[in-house]
Amino acid sequence: MELKKLLNKINYIEIRNLNTNLTINGILIDSNKVRPGDIFVCIRGNNQDGHNFAYDAYKKGANVIICDHYLENIKSVQVVVKDTQQALIEVSNAFYNYPSQQLKVLGVTGTNGKTTVSHILEYILEQNGEKCGLIGTLGYKTNFEDCYHPTDNTTPQANELQSILNQIRLYGSKYCVFEASSHSIEQNRIGGIDIELAMFTNLTQDHLDYHITMHNYFESKAKLFKNLKKGKYAVINADDKYAKDFISVIQEGVNIITYGIENEKAKIKACDIEFYDDYIEYKLKVDKSLLKNDENNEIDLKIKLSGLFNVYNSLCAISGAISLGIDLITIKERIEKVSPVRGRFEIVNTNPLVIVDYAHTPDGLKNVLKAAKALKKDEKQKLICLFGCGGDRDATKRPKMGKIADELADIVVITSDNPRSENPDVIISDILTGIKTMDNKRIFVESDRKQAIEFIPKISKIDDIVVIAGKGHETYQILKDKTIHFDDREIAQNVFPKMSLFIKK
Repeated sequence: MELKKLLNKINYIEIRNLNTNLTINGILIDSNKVRPGDIFVCIRGNNQDGHNFAYDAYKKGANVIICDHYLENIKSVQVVVKDTQQALIEVSNAFYNYPSQQLKVLGVTGTNGKTTVSHILEYILEQNGEKCGLIGTLGYKTNFEDCYHPTDNTTPQANELQSILNQIRLYGSKYCVFEASSHSIEQNRIGGIDIELAMFTNLTQDHLDYHITMHNYFESKAKLFKNLKKGKYAVINADDKYAKDFISVIQEGVNIITYGIENEKAKIKACDIEFYDDYIEYKLKVDKSLLKNDENNEIDLKIKLSGLFNVYNSLCAISGAISLGIDLITIKERIEKVSPVRGRFEIVNTNPLVIVDYAHTPDGLKNVLKAAKALKKDEKQKLICLFGCGGDRDATKRPKMGKIADELADIVVITSDNPRSENPDVIISDILTGIKTMDNKRIFVESDRKQAIEFIPKISKIDDIVVIAGKGHETYQILKDKTIHFDDREIAQNVFPKMSLFIKK
């Protein structure tokens, strides 16, 4: 695209070294990825300032530098703006021709459940004949490919996000479901995106290393709903204690759909819930005001997911599908074919029952352990929980997770997760402060995660239930000085030979 066309879309203060005949090939915020003809935008992050890398971008051939002050010794076109993040949104939107205006963008936010909700809704839409893209923790995929492409974050930065939305649009999709992380909302990575539907799963402690307080955390999530335009849709978990707070920020004219199990006023409800090893059954009841006149508002569902938390996840996705006009018969037909998401309560062995899950928050761990405990057939069965906590993240949740594991599991193995720059033993010590009694017959510590998983057969029997929590789908471990390949499922596969029958590639 010609630079002069992009400049019309940017609210700039001044331009130096102007050459309007330049052609722009791409938009980058990482100087290592810059190629000749690119725009480099200087973003001020928590740990690094892009202005410090502007000269490197210039030497690599960046035609244009967008910055918040004039930079010496750089002969590229310099566009000085008040807010480089806002400029990144403006220029990315314009460069990719405003893709969200040609898609119905569906955002899912909350502490837990975003990935599962996104995948269920995407599956319902795809199986209903609607082409749909997906962006989230597992990466992104277009409707054209059944594989994931990696992204740097759950919700990418604005330039990458707009590029992905553009790809999804070019492949003919009508919809895109994306996971909206609190970081991305707070940092305005999703600014400029026209959102058709916003969905809320739950709000529990996480990311307080960044947000500091739960109020700040809520305020970040709430922005997704504050910015909804009249005529759009909001889906809210009525059972969550923050439900009323989210509803209060939604402007008049936005259509609100609530779902739940306990709240009698929820418009979409699950009743008569039954749990089994690898599926759940419940009766879905929908307020008749949300349906066509001739539709039955009650329907029985059998879904190939486990745990109470997945009842909520399925209700959230169903609520989203109903808001998009999909009828209950179609929803039932589609949702009953949905397979578990990789690394989300994924059963990877049956004797003993081994479950791998991404739970890395207090509430997430509690939900997974409660779901696993509900599968116990008698008191002889032991529930074994292996988990750790990430380094350079909210340390206050470590003892809380230790306490939860201590109270819900029969045997606890505490190990390392992604220690990052921290000493794994220090993280483990923090976790141990939440353990009531250090009983060496039920509390075990092994900082090497691989050895910890390999230790499980020594303390488990064939009818026990094992939960390996924290990393889920991840295929790496972040250490102090390097990142290594690490997959909980692969390690466990060597421990339980039959596991290969169950792993999804």
